Amino acid sequence: MDLRIFTEPQQGATYDTLLAVAKATEDLGFDAFFRSDHYLKMGDVDGLPGPTDAWITLAGLARETRRIRLGTLMTAATFRLPGVLAIQVAQVDQMSGGRVELGLGAGWFEEEHRAYGIPFPKDKFARLEEQLEIVTGLWATKPGKTYDFHGTHYDLTGSPALPKPAQDKIPVLVGGHGATRTPRLAARHADEFNIPFASVEDSERQFGRVRAAAEAIGRRADDLVYSNALVVCVGRDDAEVARRAAAIGRDVAELKANGLAGSPAEVVDKIGRYAAIGSSRLYLQVLDLHDLDHLELISAQVQSQLP
Repeated sequence: MDLRIFTEPQQGATYDTLLAVAKATEDLGFDAFFRSDHYLKMGDVDGLPGPTDAWITLAGLARETRRIRLGTLMTAATFRLPGVLAIQVAQVDQMSGGRVELGLGAGWFEEEHRAYGIPFPKDKFARLEEQLEIVTGLWATKPGKTYDFHGTHYDLTGSPALPKPAQDKIPVLVGGHGATRTPRLAARHADEFNIPFASVEDSERQFGRVRAAAEAIGRRADDLVYSNALVVCVGRDDAEVARRAAAIGRDVAELKANGLAGSPAEVVDKIGRYAAIGSSRLYLQVLDLHDLDHLELISAQVQSQLP
């Protein structure tokens, strides 16, 4: 089971804070540092000092880390044109020496679009489908060849399809809870399918849909990685769990029901339940980015207990 650290910087974080978390992620043996792609806070937080851009952040971290993978859960397709996104991600992959992964989603938070003047189209899923086709098509085009795409929402003619990533193939993540279109999209385009904030039972059902969709188009279901994103809140005792839950404005019982919370032994046990239904990678949503002792505890007493 791979453990990855997943952050939500729109809730309030500077680049320096994110750098400290990324360096701790690397030093403590976690597999990757991922971040959300949002421009507006959510819930009862002040969000200060304001948002950071996902790919600018990852470009900086690409030069200041050496081992960990770097990526997004999920880049919003509404934020960037696909040709520009392909250039950005390929460049950050070069800057990292080939450690980047792209999670790409349709975009859903209408309020942040209004706040920053970003169009919020109705047909977001159809645009996401075309973006996935274009981004992966540009990267796959051989040097010296050109790439064309003529869709409903985007039109590319004679693109040189440059630059190329450092990796032969940047892993692409698709995720979500949709029962029909999402599994089909993942089966066609994704290297990894991620389901966020879902129970073991709901994850098992959704993994099954993705596996069936892959097999329906002649792809081996096991070609995909299956993963979960879950909030994490671990403590050495009940008091420490309660303190960490209070720091992020959450209830302990709710966190235990919907995330990975409690003692290290409790969390290891619940991770085992996700592993049993085919999840091989967990994105640990860390909401208090100043509590690096939390990461040290997870590394020492959770990660060390996993096969």
